[in-house]
Amino acid sequence: TRSTRSAAGDRRPRRASGVRSGGQPMGDVHEIEASDGVRFSWNVWPATRLEATRMVVPLGCLYTPLKLIEGLPVLPYEPIVCKGPCPSVLNPYCRVDFRAKIWICPFCFQRNHFPPHYAEISEQNLPAELISNYTTIEYSLPRPKAGPPVFLWVVDTCMAEDELQAVRDSLEQALSLLPEDALVGLVTFGTTVQIHEIGYELCAKSFVFRGTKEPSAQQLQELLGLRAAKRDPREASGAGAARSGASRFLLPVSECEFAMSTILSELQKDPWPTETSERPLRCTGVAVSVAVALLESTYPNSGARMMLFVGGPCTVGPGQVVNRELAEPMRGHHDLEKENTTTKHVKKALKHFSAVAKRVAAAGHVVDIFACALDQCGLMEMRSLAATTGGYVVMAESFQNNVFKESWRKVLSRDAAGNLNMAFGASIEVLTSAELKVCGAIGNVFSLQKKAACIAETEIGLGGTVAWGVGSIDPETCVALYFEVANQPAQAAGAVGAQGGGGGQRYIQLLTSYQHATGAYRLRVTTLAHTYAETSSMAEVARGFDQEAAAVLMARIAVHKTLTEEPFDILRWIDRMLIRLVAKFADYRKDDPGSFRLSSHFAIYPQFMFHLRRSDFLQVFGNSPDETGFFRWSLMRENTTSSLIMIQPTLLAYSFSGPPVPVLLDVTSISADRILLLDTFFHCVVFSGETIASWRKQKYHEQPGHENFRELLLAPSEDAAEIMRARFPTPMYIECDQNGSQARFLLSKLNPSVTHTSSQNQGSEVIFTDDVSLQVFMDHLKRLAVQS
Repeated sequence: TRSTRSAAGDRRPRRASGVRSGGQPMGDVHEIEASDGVRFSWNVWPATRLEATRMVVPLGCLYTPLKLIEGLPVLPYEPIVCKGPCPSVLNPYCRVDFRAKIWICPFCFQRNHFPPHYAEISEQNLPAELISNYTTIEYSLPRPKAGPPVFLWVVDTCMAEDELQAVRDSLEQALSLLPEDALVGLVTFGTTVQIHEIGYELCAKSFVFRGTKEPSAQQLQELLGLRAAKRDPREASGAGAARSGASRFLLPVSECEFAMSTILSELQKDPWPTETSERPLRCTGVAVSVAVALLESTYPNSGARMMLFVGGPCTVGPGQVVNRELAEPMRGHHDLEKENTTTKHVKKALKHFSAVAKRVAAAGHVVDIFACALDQCGLMEMRSLAATTGGYVVMAESFQNNVFKESWRKVLSRDAAGNLNMAFGASIEVLTSAELKVCGAIGNVFSLQKKAACIAETEIGLGGTVAWGVGSIDPETCVALYFEVANQPAQAAGAVGAQGGGGGQRYIQLLTSYQHATGAYRLRVTTLAHTYAETSSMAEVARGFDQEAAAVLMARIAVHKTLTEEPFDILRWIDRMLIRLVAKFADYRKDDPGSFRLSSHFAIYPQFMFHLRRSDFLQVFGNSPDETGFFRWSLMRENTTSSLIMIQPTLLAYSFSGPPVPVLLDVTSISADRILLLDTFFHCVVFSGETIASWRKQKYHEQPGHENFRELLLAPSEDAAEIMRARFPTPMYIECDQNGSQARFLLSKLNPSVTHTSSQNQGSEVIFTDDVSLQVFMDHLKRLAVQS
């Protein structure tokens, strides 16, 4: 609640959403995340830039723009915007003169008059924008609705017949899951690219393009007769012509369901002959470019998804990643490091797909990639298509696999109101008070190159702008934003003091505009206020440290660095930053490691860094470049909780002694008489101890009198199924036994506290590795932190 006080102008004190006035963290960080969708690395901010440089971990936040917030008000009118130099929106931190009907912007201190329809407001009759609990609010803008969403399916026909059948079944299922007014189209490719004219009723008709040459957008428009569709189809002038041109290839589900089902049922494997020693001719690069050009020409700046279903690498034309001969293997991490002959296509392919991704982003569209094959599909080269536009990536061994089938169903899932769980054409803009500057953003976004006075010289991720675009977002999409503390300008400080607006607080406003699945345009506004430390002592700042959010923000920087730096250099950077952080905030005596103590605010941060160093984001051994690219894409999309599971997986133990309990991610947690459930985000592993596995093989659980054993076997499988139901992409489910071959999925994630070189390894599981354990890591950290 907020008190009010009468003065020369009725001024109302503001509530800081993240901290109390004394600088202490206000409430639980999870409560703040639930109400605003934001988690900061530091919840108490230093007063000066010099003090900020001593924090080591950057000041940043993880922002989930469309987080499902209970009781979020949706206002059916345009927001009230500041008339000053900043485009901030009316919010609970604005001071209001109820008599004069004036509000003062907390960002630029501009005095603004309320519009006439706000004449009745008073301290007792507040509009929703000024109610203290509504620091996040959403506007449904009264503008003409956009058209229905567009789905263009781009299908690889060079797969085995059973794989192609699985894709056909999934697409036919999609026709029943999509809204009836959603527009769908089909492009197939193999040796050639075919754009199917589903609006032609007399027979199956398609336009065929060579797979070795990429047609320009202008050539495609001319060949398909789409010259009249250049304009935005929502515009009044030329709308009919644009629709008639587009409707030959993209039709509402209600009109083309039969025609699309017929085309899908008659879809055949690519007829071009392939020798047993060769890969099929697959022109993925040209197919993607043609599909993008079709959407650019028909529905620019509308909600549109290009969904790519690919079952192997591109072997011909632009975007080629490997030669046709099977004697030449797909490039691996070692090949990329040495730049040998198998990587000769990589740079050209990366350049081609990056150029296509920029076109997609400029048109406001999105690309989803479903890559399902036992070998690599070239996902590493194509990743920019999804990473730039905010698209989905699903990677599985087969289109018949449950991983693909369940993930596909979740892509087309509906919310409680019956709308698709996706939004289009989003932009995220950041406004800050004068004491803060924006360093950049890291996530599946692209820069909108919007300049402002609050841009920092130091760039982290995509910097040099205060606004970023993303072709598609959903309630799980999360973006990392980074800030720096600026020395407060004298005039700003004077304005704060004169107008009573300081109160030791700094403000950030996050503006997310997007096209809702219903076609309505919406704007979500989140306004945050944080207290800064009133003294130069770092103890006050330390109490506001969120080690979970900080670990994820650092992980995103590390993964972003992999685009330009060597993994070894990134590991050294992580080590240096960790040593500097604990040396600054730990309690110890110089040159005495035994005296080293970390407060509870920092206690688990070092182990997050230990597991980050060993994670699949930075350690490429045992993974293909495609798998590494998929893991890194996932980290750039997920929120704090999911990202932490990727960095440090969770481990539950099931036994006869009681309910399941969390146990240490350590090899000592393995026991012959219990079952472990490992959740790495990408895999759910049910690991049975030696005794449990032996009893199961003897089928004790099927015999009467062993009901408890039967329930013990079922419990981890049911919990794993619950995890898999709620997660996207659907994780792979693995069941394994102690000493079995697939036990490697568990052992690779455990802390190797007992190895083959340990002196005390009798009667316990050991890990054959030269990696250091967490204990050795911490001993070295303490020694380096306390040295003079």
